[in-house]
Amino acid sequence: MLQSIWDDIRKEFNYGNMVNRIIIVNVSVFILITLFWLFLRITHGWNFPVGTYDSVLRFFLISSDWWHNLTHPWVFFTSIFMHEGLFHILWNMVFLYWFGRIVGDFIGDHRVLPIYLLGGLAGNLAFFVIIGVFSSKGTPPSFALGASGAVMAIAVASAVLAPNYIIRLLLIGDVKLKYVVMVLLLLDLFFISRDNNTGGHLAHLGGAAMGGIFVLRLRSGQDLSEPVNRILIAIRSFLKSPFPKTYGKKKGPKMAYRNPVKTAAGGGKSAQAKGGRPSEAGKNGLSHQEQLDAILDKIKQSGYESLTKEEKEFLFNASKD
Repeated sequence: MLQSIWDDIRKEFNYGNMVNRIIIVNVSVFILITLFWLFLRITHGWNFPVGTYDSVLRFFLISSDWWHNLTHPWVFFTSIFMHEGLFHILWNMVFLYWFGRIVGDFIGDHRVLPIYLLGGLAGNLAFFVIIGVFSSKGTPPSFALGASGAVMAIAVASAVLAPNYIIRLLLIGDVKLKYVVMVLLLLDLFFISRDNNTGGHLAHLGGAAMGGIFVLRLRSGQDLSEPVNRILIAIRSFLKSPFPKTYGKKKGPKMAYRNPVKTAAGGGKSAQAKGGRPSEAGKNGLSHQEQLDAILDKIKQSGYESLTKEEKEFLFNASKD
């Protein structure tokens, strides 16, 4: 059962939409935090070592203390994937799913993650600047975590894109998207006025502002997702291969692909390359690589959901090789 669940999660992360991928990352981090909390309780005779837990957690959290953020620059992004409390992550992920799918449908799945990251960054900057500036001297530094700022960016972006989009709410019925988002913003203002988690709600508003700015700039011809995606692609390429495999070696001619069917027919040689993988012909006479290329082209043109059940299964099996 566990293997089946793991395969489903891996399949969704590799080939699902960006909203589902972000949810998987957030839930995975939440589970790790929970397991760490449980491990500390067990190893300390069920007495919770607050100091140890906080010191580890704060390594990844944004702070109102400028020195902490300067020496931990990653916290501007790592903090937006961390949650404490079941309802904290539950509502964030529910809102992310609702609003993220709308954003992906209207302006493309490739813009969801950039809005999420930019919204989270804007929210964290709002928290750091406002709380850091207006906190009285001698006040202990505050720390913030959670995806609320990033989710509010996606929520506002969806409302600017499709204000009259209908959402069906439990016990309420059909409501236009613009009113749902307006209520969320008003709640943030209300809690700030009551001095209830002021830093967190300021982060919500910072993220909301970025979501609106993103869509307005996109309408004027400036796509803020492009530089973000270029950075993400560069990071992914570096992580896959931080050092060139041919460093210090002379590059020679390289064959990228040889059609095994033509080779066998033209030269009388075996269709299987020596020491390589057998080239299995499918029902349509295409080799394994040709079938894979055709499926990838189809995804690029029409999206993953356009694949047949057999094509999805073929792609999933190919990812295991």
